[in-house]
Amino acid sequence: MSKQVIIRKQSGEKEAFDPDKLQASLRRAGASPRLAREVEEDIRPMLEDGMTTSAVYRKAFQALRKHQRATAARYSLKKAIMELGPSGYPFEHFVGQLLAHMGYQIEVGRMVQGQCIAHEVDVVAHNDHQQFMVECKYYNSQGKYCNVRVPLYIHSRFKDIEQRWKSTPGLEKRSFHGWVFTNTRFTEDAMKYARCVGLRMVSWDHPPKEGLKDMIQQTGLFPVTVLTHLTRKQKQELLEQEIVLCRQLYRRQGVLDQLGLKPGKKKKVIAEIQDLIDPDS
Repeated sequence: MSKQVIIRKQSGEKEAFDPDKLQASLRRAGASPRLAREVEEDIRPMLEDGMTTSAVYRKAFQALRKHQRATAARYSLKKAIMELGPSGYPFEHFVGQLLAHMGYQIEVGRMVQGQCIAHEVDVVAHNDHQQFMVECKYYNSQGKYCNVRVPLYIHSRFKDIEQRWKSTPGLEKRSFHGWVFTNTRFTEDAMKYARCVGLRMVSWDHPPKEGLKDMIQQTGLFPVTVLTHLTRKQKQELLEQEIVLCRQLYRRQGVLDQLGLKPGKKKKVIAEIQDLIDPDS
């Protein structure tokens, strides 16, 4: 029987490496049971006591990429969202695109007049019946959580804007809501306060089955940062042109020529995008 390896989690807590847990995460990314088992068996001899969960993930990603690039891209989704930095601006555009796909009319980075002062709002989203002030809290480290100061601050801004919206002609049939998105997680106090005042909260895995991860997988709106055939610099160039989705890049394939990609590499990028998305949607 092989020696049990102890892995260190992001929180600092230690636990025994669980091969079933790793295989399950690979299957959620689209790997077949057989491939998930092969990847887990490939990296098991490389594991050492004290290794972090992030290091285990990197080894699994590297092994998976050798077999199936698109599946590896899905598996790297959390890391890809982290690469929407270093500023939070691409994350705001990404959230805006998610909401647009859900049927909302959106405006990103808009100045909104409140009852007392004007506010710069990350995303304003609305349909015929609802209107949202959406704030996006981006962190470039998985260890940083959104604490209670964030919903406290956002709720006070929302109440000022809501007061103005309620007296604005043409908005009488709409209800108004505050909405907070983060790419990491909320602290318990942040969640408790948001529930009390009615703020909607979306983090990486909250609400259950409706978190950011689930929204991306259900809509197929993968960020360009998941693509395994592009360098980090090339991805950053796309973000600077406000191309945040693989779907946007597929529709603007000429941009790949501006990145200096050779025909063969360009073909691989397009094929990877096709494996990730429904090109006709």
